Amino acid sequence: MKERRKNLLKFAQKIDCDTLVTFEPENLFYMTGFWGEAIGMLEKGGKTTIIAPELEVGRVEEESEDCDIITAERGIGLISSLTNKIKKKKVCTDCQNYSIVTSLKKSIPTIKSSTEPFYNSRIIKDEKEINILKKASKIIDEMYDICYKKMKVGQKESELQTILMSYAMEQKMFDTGYKSTLNPLIIAGGPNGSLPHAQVTDRKFKKGDLVVVDLTLRYKGYVSDATRTFAIGKISSQEKQIYEIVKESQKLGLEAVKPNVDCKDVDFACRKYIDEQNYGKYFIHSTGHGIGLEVHELPTISYRSETKLKENMAITVEPGIYIPNKFGVRIEDSLIVKDKSIILHKFTKDLITI
Repeated sequence: MKERRKNLLKFAQKIDCDTLVTFEPENLFYMTGFWGEAIGMLEKGGKTTIIAPELEVGRVEEESEDCDIITAERGIGLISSLTNKIKKKKVCTDCQNYSIVTSLKKSIPTIKSSTEPFYNSRIIKDEKEINILKKASKIIDEMYDICYKKMKVGQKESELQTILMSYAMEQKMFDTGYKSTLNPLIIAGGPNGSLPHAQVTDRKFKKGDLVVVDLTLRYKGYVSDATRTFAIGKISSQEKQIYEIVKESQKLGLEAVKPNVDCKDVDFACRKYIDEQNYGKYFIHSTGHGIGLEVHELPTISYRSETKLKENMAITVEPGIYIPNKFGVRIEDSLIVKDKSIILHKFTKDLITI
């Protein structure tokens, strides 16, 4: 935790701030070890304070590391306690709430609203974070083995989701709370698979389906993300061909991942191969993204990215081809950037036919 706080302050100083204030639970957890309803403050020198409502104080005491604790009423009480602490400081906050930032500016006119110090610090994973991601990815691999054993003709997408989430929760792995979906998983059979972010439905699996299973789950705060595509019974020659194209594209992308490589070059490695096979217009999203305390973190693995990969970044590589109203194929792994990168998922990428 000391090293994290040191890095956070280093990035704060780059934007001429000496104090960080966080309202976001991911940044609060990263800074203090506590995930909940509270405000965290990190001052020059490393002093860390959590301002929390009484209902959270018990957990704050148990879960936070080396923090002073201030109890305050929820809402305006938390803000008042904060403003009393941060006068005459050069403050950066991750708060994006207009009314709260406006209120804070009355006490500190120069306060800056920026997530940069937090994301720039979190982009490189430490050993503890990497070990958690390895464990999370192992659980996801076990869930793919369950797919292989339990998926069948006539089963609803929603029924498979229930089986998988039951196992995940037994392993202390939970929904990410990702705001852009109503479901914890993506399980998309047949034409539903042509939607990269398909919602889970009551559609039943049929013979000849390709089924995209995207498992993105949180373990001890951290998100691992993988996708495999299964076949149910005999599939068409076009579907087999596209599966192999995506598989090769992903292999090329994984091989491109190394420290000091441009993120856009990883995207190019995947996209160029798919383009050469005349399916470029059906690859309709970026090649990947950073993972960690959020589903999508820095860096972005896309042609627009200006970021270079660095050792111990955690990213995904996930090319896909989506034929509208027919089917989709996506293959995804999470990995840790090294000279020889660590691919966190071991479940086979050969086409499994059920």
